[in-house]
Amino acid sequence: MMFDQAKTDDPPFDHGRLLDVLARADAVRLTALAETLLPLLDAVEVVQSRTGLVMLPMRDTVQGTDFHLGEVLVAEAHLRATGCEGYGMVLGRDLERAMAMAVVDAATACLGQTPAISAFLHSEAAAQAAADTACLQAIEATRVDMETF
Repeated sequence: MMFDQAKTDDPPFDHGRLLDVLARADAVRLTALAETLLPLLDAVEVVQSRTGLVMLPMRDTVQGTDFHLGEVLVAEAHLRATGCEGYGMVLGRDLERAMAMAVVDAATACLGQTPAISAFLHSEAAAQAAADTACLQAIEATRVDMETF
């Protein structure tokens, strides 16, 4: 499925939201988008492509203190293209997906949010919101009200 046009009334994503959506995007669709954008970028240079562990910070809600819950395996990619930089980090060890994310990030930095990029972002954000809602509804169905005991 290709994403050719976004609705004209959809606002552009800020950089933080863009990276959030790309990090959770479907790998096949993300890679397909990146492959269509790659020819539009000149002199692509891979700065870094690696897997590694990062600490997962959490906050104790009672005492309000931060602590590290553990480590998470991530794949990370950093590239330069046409004077712009792109970055991608995804959970797991999928370097191809991280690189695709970095290509889309670099293309957005160089070209702006083109109609194809914007349509992809809005489509993925809607799918992610629907998945999050379904997950929260499933969790809510298991909630126990202790007052009824």
